[in-house]
Amino acid sequence: MRLLPTRSCEPGMRLGKCIYNEEGVILLNEGVELTGGLLGRLERLGIDYLYIADKATEDLKIEEPLADETRIRALTEIRTHFRSFMENESRSKFSKNHVLGRSFGNVMKMIIDDLNEKQGTAIMLLNMNVLNNYLYQHSLNVCIYTTMLGMVSGYNRDELMALGLGALLHDIGKTKINLDIIKKPGPLTAEEFEEVKKHTEIGFRLLKDEPNMPLLSAHCAFQHHERENGSGYPRGITGNDIHEYAKWIAVADSYDAMTTHRPHRLAMLPHQAMEVLFAGVGTLYDQRKVAMFRDNVAIYPLGLTVTLSTGEQGVVVNINPAVPQRPVVRVLIDAYGQGLGQPYEIDLAEKLTVFINHADNLTQASQA
Repeated sequence: MRLLPTRSCEPGMRLGKCIYNEEGVILLNEGVELTGGLLGRLERLGIDYLYIADKATEDLKIEEPLADETRIRALTEIRTHFRSFMENESRSKFSKNHVLGRSFGNVMKMIIDDLNEKQGTAIMLLNMNVLNNYLYQHSLNVCIYTTMLGMVSGYNRDELMALGLGALLHDIGKTKINLDIIKKPGPLTAEEFEEVKKHTEIGFRLLKDEPNMPLLSAHCAFQHHERENGSGYPRGITGNDIHEYAKWIAVADSYDAMTTHRPHRLAMLPHQAMEVLFAGVGTLYDQRKVAMFRDNVAIYPLGLTVTLSTGEQGVVVNINPAVPQRPVVRVLIDAYGQGLGQPYEIDLAEKLTVFINHADNLTQASQA
């Protein structure tokens, strides 16, 4: 399969991967033939990219970082609790039975166990084939990124629990912000932005006294929008005054937000979002953490169509764990724009003089 912008897909193409809703239920099965009407509807629903079945890459399989059971359980817990928080008008109490720490603690155990089995594998999370409430999927994605990075950093299980819970619930305060502001399709006014900024302090208050919830997890909610140069909020603190956990979440939170469709803009591809992160190194983000994020995230995901510096075009078919930014590319079109009857592969980790010029559509493509 290969990954294409929805707007570039054509009727007659077939889905290479299922499309799910926020509850993990399949809406469109793998192999479904796309029509013009269906493609238009998917675009309107915010699906910017699709995995398309393709004969030249039919051997390509996309592995998810979490088991289906874990992913569905996590999204169910997030949806259930977050919705109940939204329905409770109080900003200070929402967990009368104090089940938050226990419920999400059990989810974190499942996430840590699943990710332990994937250690040494570059993280590849794409919101391409999911119709979801942004807040729910974003919370889970940030948790996955951050927990895996904690593992790479050598954190023990208790530390991973505190970090992971902080990441999973970093935006819990948004459940107390006016939903019209959260879902506004255009830029926020100054007054609306000030209202949104309150979610960090609200989140801290909601979590700090919750039984079975590490206090550090509450501080993650409090500090995840602080920035290295003091330009963040709510306190405008700098450098070493920001907790290490919050710095990890800041990177993952920004990256996932950029690579997810939002009402006011299309999703960026991973390598584009990574460039933005590096532009903020030293001023917004911790340099070591951004570098470690780059080295453990597949910024050129499997199935992505790319153009090489040689002029050849192809599809990313394998990720090199040691250097995920130098993947294996299966060349389908030569430098002269001619389709190849027998594609060949270039390992960019070995061919150091060749690099990816940009990600785009193939000028010719085979269909399943």
